[in-house]
Amino acid sequence: MDTIELLYFDAGGGHRSAATALDAVLKQEGQWQTQLTSLQRILDPIDPARRLTGTRLEDVYNLLLRHGWTRGSERLLAPLHAAIRRYHPETVRLLEEHWRSTRPDLVVSVVPHFSRAIAESVHRVNPETPLVTILTDFADFPPHFWIEPPQGDANHYYICGTDRAVEQAAAIGVPPDRVLHTSGMIVHPRFYDAPPVDRARERARLGLSAHLPTGLVLFGGHGSMVMREIAERLDESSIQMQLILICGRNRALEDDLRRTRTHHPRFIEGFTSEVPFYMQCADFFIGKPGPGCISEALLMDLPVIVERNARTMPQERYNVEWVLEKGVGLAVKDLGREIVNAVGQLLRPGMLEDYRRRVAALRNRAVFEIPGMLRQMRERCAAAVA
Repeated sequence: MDTIELLYFDAGGGHRSAATALDAVLKQEGQWQTQLTSLQRILDPIDPARRLTGTRLEDVYNLLLRHGWTRGSERLLAPLHAAIRRYHPETVRLLEEHWRSTRPDLVVSVVPHFSRAIAESVHRVNPETPLVTILTDFADFPPHFWIEPPQGDANHYYICGTDRAVEQAAAIGVPPDRVLHTSGMIVHPRFYDAPPVDRARERARLGLSAHLPTGLVLFGGHGSMVMREIAERLDESSIQMQLILICGRNRALEDDLRRTRTHHPRFIEGFTSEVPFYMQCADFFIGKPGPGCISEALLMDLPVIVERNARTMPQERYNVEWVLEKGVGLAVKDLGREIVNAVGQLLRPGMLEDYRRRVAALRNRAVFEIPGMLRQMRERCAAAVA
């Protein structure tokens, strides 16, 4: 049985989530032996962030996200890429040692920034081993973020979830036969497998009104204090609606929201694996414009209200453009200040239904499409060697 090594970076949660989702589907098919590998663990001996601050690179990134210190974050890319270039030879050496130990038949990476080093190391150890980079963002943020110019005869493929990403790969010189297009971003199969619920009954069980329009507010695994402002402004408004607020591991936020007296019904949850269920109980989504959050909400037929401003991570800014191009949601500059107007617009007569129809037409099946693409790549490379 051929082996696939799934390389991820635990920064922000989305990369690991994509890797584990794909791993789950590959295991269900039973045609591959899979191994999940953290790039951070391979690079720990030379991690420049750890040398300078005592904190690992992925932990620095997660700290910025947790505290919302992302304003102007694109300015961090230049020193990050300079450090990656400085340690490129050592990075390649450590990766080569790893590949010689594991000997995968195919490498799948959901890691940005290190595409050049990963491709170079795989090719040096075994030129016949295909490398597949799966973009977990809606588009690249060049240069040197996801897509790199072709390196000689390396078997480097890219899987993209949007037309924009495919166009970016072509613009940088990646041959068309090395770029594959899925119907969207990777979403964990549990969102597809979620059993249907009686929405009115489940809302009542949560202490909500069975029939009021319901927004689900979610800002990733660590929540965001802006959720309090969103809840307060909507509660003070005249809009007849209710909220499901998922705070993640942010206990301070969860406790604060539970202590607050409200006019409108709301349900508050901490960290949970039942996000698909809560999304089925909702009518629309409010949150950050992360590719995972947006894709999960849309898969569960929820139009989205997202924010784009100076705090938005640079690689996530196109996500908002995509949402508007597809007509599947609204975008504001400040969710706290503009949420009442945005929700009011979404709940105008007929508007929510129009948005939901466009959402339902998307049909994202990326996580189930990718295994077939991987088989084709493996067969193609094996035939070339023979």
